[in-house]
Amino acid sequence: MATTEIKTLDQLRELTGEPAERAKRKIIDRIDDHARTLIAHSPLVLLATASAEGTCDVSPRGDPAGSVLVLDDQTLVIADRPGNKLHDSLTNIIVNPHVGLLFVVPAMNETLRVNGRAKLVSDAPFFESLVVKGKRPDLAIVVEVQQLYMHCAKAFLRSGLWNQETWPDRATLPTLGTIFKDQIADLPVTAEELDASLEERNRTLQY
Repeated sequence: MATTEIKTLDQLRELTGEPAERAKRKIIDRIDDHARTLIAHSPLVLLATASAEGTCDVSPRGDPAGSVLVLDDQTLVIADRPGNKLHDSLTNIIVNPHVGLLFVVPAMNETLRVNGRAKLVSDAPFFESLVVKGKRPDLAIVVEVQQLYMHCAKAFLRSGLWNQETWPDRATLPTLGTIFKDQIADLPVTAEELDASLEERNRTLQY
């Protein structure tokens, strides 16, 4: 069966139509009171970045709700916590400051989308407000907001994300240790040993 590829904007619009006027008008250029409320209640934000060549990356950023700072109507700050040190997002931001954010609030099907320009900072007066469990981050991501808007509930409703009846039995899924063992050649440890090490790292989560 032949594949029909959409290659132009005209083809796309002919197939899907134009956005409604309300959809276009919902995009604002500032952090309003409603956005502040949602950001304050969001413990998870997805950070999308791209390299200079256009290679994209999406990274989850999690902290206790309220940890993302809103400095003013145009600026928010996300602490960078310890990770695997690949620094995909951070290296992308250095060469290409354009970022996209998706704020998720537990049990809420709507999400908050933010597009803007980011920079990395290693010190600023607000760093003391980024301390969690006594740990001050080495870096923070400062985002200048250019677009902000609400994303409707359809994706979360279709996925049934918050409906526990749709959740798979965790025992039927591979453990991370099993995945690493299969994907990384010549690991000198067993999947069980990897799982035990990962469980210990999670138990003593570092900030």
